[in-house]
Amino acid sequence: MKRLLGLILAYGTAASAGTLFFGAYPNSVLVFDEAQGKVVDRIMLETGLPTSLRLSPDHKKIYVTTNDHAGIEVIDVASHKVLRHFVLNDGPRHYRFNGGVADPADKLFYTVTTEMVKQADRYEIGKPKYTVIDLEQGKIVKATEVAKEDENAIAGGGGYRNGGFDISPDGKYLYQFRDAVVILDSADFKVVDRIELAKPDMPGMEAIGFGGLLDNIDGPGERVSVFNSSDPVVHNHLFGIARFDLTSRKMEYTPIGPSPAAMSGLQVAPDKNSAYVVVANGQGGNKRCEFWAFDMKSDRITARQEIECRSRFSFGMSGDGKKLYIYGAGFEFNVYDAATLRFEKTWDINNDVTGAGLIVVP
Repeated sequence: MKRLLGLILAYGTAASAGTLFFGAYPNSVLVFDEAQGKVVDRIMLETGLPTSLRLSPDHKKIYVTTNDHAGIEVIDVASHKVLRHFVLNDGPRHYRFNGGVADPADKLFYTVTTEMVKQADRYEIGKPKYTVIDLEQGKIVKATEVAKEDENAIAGGGGYRNGGFDISPDGKYLYQFRDAVVILDSADFKVVDRIELAKPDMPGMEAIGFGGLLDNIDGPGERVSVFNSSDPVVHNHLFGIARFDLTSRKMEYTPIGPSPAAMSGLQVAPDKNSAYVVVANGQGGNKRCEFWAFDMKSDRITARQEIECRSRFSFGMSGDGKKLYIYGAGFEFNVYDAATLRFEKTWDINNDVTGAGLIVVP
């Protein structure tokens, strides 16, 4: 089995503080300078509350989906300007979607939508559909019903997650990562391949799952995520790292150890020598949360440090990989030193942060 952890790529390789972009209530994206430790700009959104942020492959644009009127806004990373914005809702016809991916040419946006039409005495709720949105025209140009065998998984959230929908480097194929990897032709949404993760090609393993949100640690043309699996005899749960190549459609994975009750996405330092997760075990007053640090060369846990548990939170890393962030569902970013895993300070954002995700630009 190939050694995988040493191959995982982070978003940036520059060992310097970066700029953070994250959604804030009620309708903005905040720009935070890590070196100064403060918000340096506020990008006001015309279409409402941000629900997902997605960085373009060239790291020059951020695609933001919004909730109020089913909107999309495109932000220029360098200038912090909104390049274009539009809404899909039109009169009695409303749409619900969350996240998606733009094609490599920055012309089309692929997602999954649910249409809701207001009648005189009720709302008619449609089935989820694969949807193509023209970014220049600002409207839906194609909507195709999801295959019947995928309806339940997508309606349950699998098709709406920010990281669960991706596109091949040539723009020809779309990928959905859920309980299975479903590969679609981007021209007509026909299923061209399906990798059932419940029956992986790995002796003694079953029920591998990528989970809802994929980690923001992808290299060009690949997806990397923490996964969980179990053996078919006594069903002991293990966690590991899985990488899916968007061109060859091959998946490699490395089991690491017993699964905790909950685990955050993996954050990999720019030098690719260290990685970190937040794990949680227990419930209520017995809940215990820890940082786990990994050595990427030996594929082993090198350190653990207990931290304060929060009922809801997101996990991120600084642009230089030296700081770890616990944030979300509140006004504060808790900053931890990545070398010691110990708490350092709290940044008061002075704004409630949404769960739209964190974009780090070195």
